[in-house]
Amino acid sequence: MGAVQTQRILQVHHWNNELFSFRTTREQAFRFENGHFVMIGLEVEGKPCLRAYSIASPNWDDELEFFSIKVPDGTLTSRLRHLAPGDSVLIGTKPVGTLVLQDLRPGRRLFLFCSGTGLAPFLSIIRDLEVYEHFEQVILVHSVRRVADLAYRSYIETELPQHEYLGAQIAAQLRYQPVVTREAFEVQARIPEQITSGQLTEHLGIEPLDPASDRAMICGSTAMLRDTRIALESCGFLGSASQGEPGDFVIERAFVER
Repeated sequence: MGAVQTQRILQVHHWNNELFSFRTTREQAFRFENGHFVMIGLEVEGKPCLRAYSIASPNWDDELEFFSIKVPDGTLTSRLRHLAPGDSVLIGTKPVGTLVLQDLRPGRRLFLFCSGTGLAPFLSIIRDLEVYEHFEQVILVHSVRRVADLAYRSYIETELPQHEYLGAQIAAQLRYQPVVTREAFEVQARIPEQITSGQLTEHLGIEPLDPASDRAMICGSTAMLRDTRIALESCGFLGSASQGEPGDFVIERAFVER
């Protein structure tokens, strides 16, 4: 377990009974790449209880933001959910992760596939100017069970295109496709099925997926990661090698307790 620092809670937002996000102070010397995760937690019975959380805020932000589920009997999240401004939280000092640009081959379009709180790393990535310099188009696909679980939807659709510095790039290059699997919605099929059927690109009105020029990042539940990887591989995509050789897609396997 690496070193940790103590930071202060600045803001807590409860999206619904199962999802919440929180912002903390940030050490000026703390550096990370957009897409990275870090260990965060609390002191439990005199010992640090830490879990991997993707950093939802971009690396240029003066604060840190995290997006979490609420697990009633979870060792950590049952406590994190009760955080309030002024409380302390432990944050690791060594952010890491595989959702980084250098692990992808150059391409024209970048697809960001996520489910649930797997949205978190992509919230930082879609606010990264370098991403828009590397790719002509960025397509964020966020799958949830219920409409109420589409956290950050209004922010992505309404506020980001008006961003003071990134608004022009986001308005021109970012496409956002929310997906709901257990309630009536414009798109209900799971992400893997949308990929294999071609429904994803057809609904967006864009060219079909092409491993020659398209790249992807995946973050979500274990089943979602497995099935989306299989769907992409069936279309001819090759994942990034464990030795660090860039691929057509990358996967993040670090999770907060479910």
